[in-house]
Amino acid sequence: MSVPVLTFFNNKGGVGKTSLIYHLAWILSDLDKRVVIADLDPQANLTAAFLEEERVDEIWESPDENSTVYQFLDALINGVGDLRKPNLYSIDDCLYLIPGDMRLSRLEDGLSDQWPRCMDDNNLYRPMRIISSFWQILQMAAEESQAELILTDIGPNLGAINRSVLLATDYVAIPLGADLFSLQGLKNLGPSLDGWRKNWKKRLDNWNGSEDKTKYPNFYLPKGSMQPIGYLCRQHGVRLTRPVIAYDRWVQRIPRTYREMILNEEPADDKAIKQQDDPYCLATIKHYRSLVPMGQEYRKPIFKLTPADGAIGSHAGAVQDARRDFERLARRILDEMENKGMEK
Repeated sequence: MSVPVLTFFNNKGGVGKTSLIYHLAWILSDLDKRVVIADLDPQANLTAAFLEEERVDEIWESPDENSTVYQFLDALINGVGDLRKPNLYSIDDCLYLIPGDMRLSRLEDGLSDQWPRCMDDNNLYRPMRIISSFWQILQMAAEESQAELILTDIGPNLGAINRSVLLATDYVAIPLGADLFSLQGLKNLGPSLDGWRKNWKKRLDNWNGSEDKTKYPNFYLPKGSMQPIGYLCRQHGVRLTRPVIAYDRWVQRIPRTYREMILNEEPADDKAIKQQDDPYCLATIKHYRSLVPMGQEYRKPIFKLTPADGAIGSHAGAVQDARRDFERLARRILDEMENKGMEK
């Protein structure tokens, strides 16, 4: 039985996705959930959040060919070998990292080339193994660490790498900002997910009817379900140039757009739902402006800051608020995943 994969994704960048995953991973670990974090964004920002720069440099320059996500995949996609077993980095007792690698973007063309070949009449094993390679290494990592959940971070685009990662994904959470560009990203994302699901089903059906399936009876493939569990809305920052009324202009359009583009529903005009009352909104993510630079300096999630780090006075209260907020979010996400799993 495969370990569930949760991916945070929006076609629009700059919505706090990487910071969200970083803090969520830590809070899940604090709740005694064994978690693998996979940095599958070629920018590798999540890796930089967990590891000091010198350590990242050591990993990238290591002669060990099992150090980063790029090295796990490179031999297979470039036709010189097979998938390599992931080398996990222990962050905490229940937290394991698959480090990202800026070279990952080199594999975009190879993944793109194999997508149409999955519909050939024969010799399907190699293209199907390549397209499902992210799922294969994620499950290998989960087995090695005995993880209960896999969290993945990907870049803000609709390219071949992200398609393959999302095919490996059971559940999708969508971080949003309250602006025109996040809404447009939502509009792009819905049809893309829908198209990828349908096209992957065609490839699975083609595989199931092929001779290659009987040749490789122990070769398993992801379902490509990509079930949306909800969205997260980033709280606005009050500035003179962007008053609350401008924030509300966009944020109150999110519930309808989410239903139309992600769930393929047509909400009635007379039942407009406010974002703050929307059951599909998992949380409103606060800025925690004063804590963020402090957490970055001490390389800690903001809810682990102590008085020795400078979290005193009002900062100490904000640290406790952050812990409550992220713990509430983690439990909500786990509940939504469980509910979606029961619906299958």
